[in-house]
Parts: sequence; C-alpha cells; structure tokens
Amino acid sequence: MRGRLALAAAAAASWASQKAGRGKGSMIGGLIALKIDPTVMDQLGRQRRTVLVTGTNGKSTTTRMTTAALSTLGTVATQADGANMDAGIVAALNAHRRAPLAAIEVDELHLPHVTDSLNPSAVVLLNLSRDQLDRVGEINMIERKLRAGLAGHPATVVVANCDDVLVTSIAYDHPNVVWVSAGSGWAMDATSCPRSGEPIVWEGTHWRSTGADFQRPEPDWWLDGDDLVGPDGVRFPLRLALPGRANRGNAAQAVAAAVALGADAEQAVAAAGTVREIAGRYRTVQVGEHDARLLLAKNPAGWQEALSMIEPTSAGLVIAVNGQVPDGEDLSWLWDVRFEHFEGVQVVAAGERATDLAVRLTYAGVEHTTVPDPVRAIASCPAGHVEVLANYTAFRDLNRDLEERAS
Repeated sequence: MRGRLALAAAAAASWASQKAGRGKGSMIGGLIALKIDPTVMDQLGRQRRTVLVTGTNGKSTTTRMTTAALSTLGTVATQADGANMDAGIVAALNAHRRAPLAAIEVDELHLPHVTDSLNPSAVVLLNLSRDQLDRVGEINMIERKLRAGLAGHPATVVVANCDDVLVTSIAYDHPNVVWVSAGSGWAMDATSCPRSGEPIVWEGTHWRSTGADFQRPEPDWWLDGDDLVGPDGVRFPLRLALPGRANRGNAAQAVAAAVALGADAEQAVAAAGTVREIAGRYRTVQVGEHDARLLLAKNPAGWQEALSMIEPTSAGLVIAVNGQVPDGEDLSWLWDVRFEHFEGVQVVAAGERATDLAVRLTYAGVEHTTVPDPVRAIASCPAGHVEVLANYTAFRDLNRDLEERAS
C-alpha cells in the first residue's frame, strides 16, 4: 500500500512539473517516491531481469547499447537522460513498470546498495579512474567498496573489462565472471596493485602484479580488428555509428551482457551498432557557417579518449570547461590531460573557467584564443567543421543555448 501511494505521489509530482514547464518531472517524482517509501526501488525491481552498468567513463553509451541489445529479447526499462542515482533509477523503473528487462546506468558510489535493491542478473564494470575527488574520494577506496558489494551477489554475472587493473581486482574473486578485453587507454591510476601495493608490470597487452597472485585474465570476448570475437571463437563484424576505440569496447561489454541474459550474439551486435547519439553527445549541429560536433568529457581519462577522436583536419577546436559542483570544482586535473598535439587546428578556450584552461594550453605550447561563451567561440572559428569538447555543465548549457537559438 505504501509503495502504491509513493508511486501515485510521484506521478502527480511529475504531472505538476510538466504543467509548470519545469521539465519532465521524472527526478522530482523519484525523489518523492523514495521519501514516502524507501523500499520502492526494491519493489519496482521485482520480476525483472536487470543489467546494471557502472564505471567512470562510458556508462551512458554502454547502457544505451545494452538496451538496444536486450531489446532483441523484449521491452527494456532504462534511463533516457542518464540520471544514474536513486531518484533517476526509480523514475526509469516506474516509467516502464511492465518491462520484463531493465538496463540501468548506476553511479559508482551507488552501485552496492542499488545491487542489493535490484538483485541484478548482470553487472557491467567498464573502468575505474579518478573522478571528482571532492565527491568520490580516492579510487582505491571505490575499488574496495565495489568488490565488497559484489561479494554478496555470487549468482550475478559480472561482465568485467580485464584490461582495466582496478576493474579486474573488483571481479577477480567473483565466481561468475565474463571477461571482456575492452581496452584501457588510461593507466595512470593503476600503476600499483590494488591488492598488494606493489608495481603493475605491463608486457604488451598483458599485465601482472609483482607482489600478489593477480594478473590479467584471459578474455571471453575481445576485439580483433573490425570484428568482435566471442566464446569458442565465434566472430562478428562490429560496425558502429559512434566513433572511437572506447566505444568499440563499450559495445563489446554491452553485447557480452545481453548474451549472458540469453540474447542471440549476432542480433545483439547488430542492435548495438544502431546507437547513434546519447543525450546530445556525438551529434553534429549547424551553427552559422559551422557544422559543430559535440563531444563530452568529465575526467582525465575521458578527456584523453575524447581528444583522440578530434578530427585533425577540422577548421577549429573549441574546448569548454566549467567548474560547477557537478563538474568538480577543483580543476587541477587539467594538468593530467595531454593537450600538446593540435598543430594546425585553431583552438579556442571557452567556458566559465576558460582562463584556467588557457593557462594550461599555454604551458602545453598550444596556440589558442580565449572566448568564454561557447557559442561565440564556435563562431570565432573559420567556416567549416568544428569540434566542440566540453565538460558536464558546459556541455549541458551549450545544448540548451543551441536549442533556444533554433526555436
């Protein structure tokens, strides 16, 4: 009875938010439902087979790909907006109450208690690196929390990236793991073994700890050129609409998770390849004489991966950085990102913290101009294709401004 009351109140709050022009109201609905009945997530998760997706980077993309792959089995509940904490998860499950399947993006800090609530069929572990130290804390502490949380769910299939040292440590002792070689372009947070503290030694793609019985497992799924290879050597062409090697790794883990729940591998691969845009990311918009491709990055590992996607023949590159609470107010991470390889591209520093970024670009030897407003920064570039790379609130605000200009 209390759960039904909570969901009715959530529906009323969402309706009122929409009528007031304050958005869809899903978040406020989820918050109210949890206030009335803190067990409402448990209730909404019953009778579903659920995949949880977590990691520092790639959660939204992999969740969208997992949703597409699972859709070959039936209707899937998921977040359309990437709201990956409790209220957003409750809203997503409430919006699709009859869906027998769910693909849910989960913030790393929330994974243990969300796993307890939803008792998922599978958990996808993508990667783990430094992200908003003012909120998240040291990365080894997160690794220990996630390892302890999964220990209570031995029947859950863990789809883990064996190229990421910290992710491997989380899953290493779990009895039910599907290992995926999804790649790891960032190793600065895993130079030492999370179990012994001794150095990690890399030998090609293989790695091992010098102080513990801990090394890279043999993958069940891996990428081989343009193909995804699975158990028993099955091979499928992997054709994606999204750019970058990281997204190929995301697709591999999404397919592995869907197959673990019974999806046909070939159909799952084809479905994952249909994903083209995630909440405005990767889309190209016309801004005056410029066609601007919008990319999002939120931490050093994500920035490094996004920078590798920049088209070197672009007329311009706009880098927009804010320092609001959702971004992390400490921007010292800018000094961990390699900005040194943009010869021949006109670079513009933008965003609320454009001056901080400009200092970093100066020390990197990157010629640039400073135009704080991202839309004006795009307009300052030569006509043609412009790459726009922004962190969380800068990306959000730019999308809002572009939508207002178009209306």
